[in-house]
Amino acid sequence: MLQENIKTLRKAKGLSQEELAVKLHVVRQTISKWEKGLSVPDSDMLLALSEALEAPVSTLLGEAVPEQETDELKAISEKLEVINLRFARQKAARRRAVRCLLLALCAATVLLFAGLLGWGSPYLDWDYSDPERAVVGVALHAFEWLFVRAAPIILAGSLLGLFLTRRRA
Repeated sequence: MLQENIKTLRKAKGLSQEELAVKLHVVRQTISKWEKGLSVPDSDMLLALSEALEAPVSTLLGEAVPEQETDELKAISEKLEVINLRFARQKAARRRAVRCLLLALCAATVLLFAGLLGWGSPYLDWDYSDPERAVVGVALHAFEWLFVRAAPIILAGSLLGLFLTRRRA
């Protein structure tokens, strides 16, 4: 009875034989002998053992210690499964959102590029003697210049992102 109670309480506390031995200032083999019933602790060691395992001496000596119910473990595993499923759904939702944003960025880049090609930069023919018209023309030209240089990078990055976030089989 004592041997089973020591082992059950030690495992319930999540202690290895080595960790319990360190707490009691004995070698691991001593704990092993107690748990196998090859020897028994003396009265002082029994008190130290009850303190280390946080159990009364009467429990160590005679009262049976119930092992963890398998129902508890099953309930914990079911909860973990629900949590993992929730995380998987959140990850899939984030992946879909990122893919939609990247696809929208690709489409916007292509449409804006096509629009700029079709527009043909009409501001180049403007009379820049009017200051407001000159500012607008320079701003349009700067936007067009930056966009034409950035569009390939944006498009390549978006396509790469779409490739990396694809659903793997």
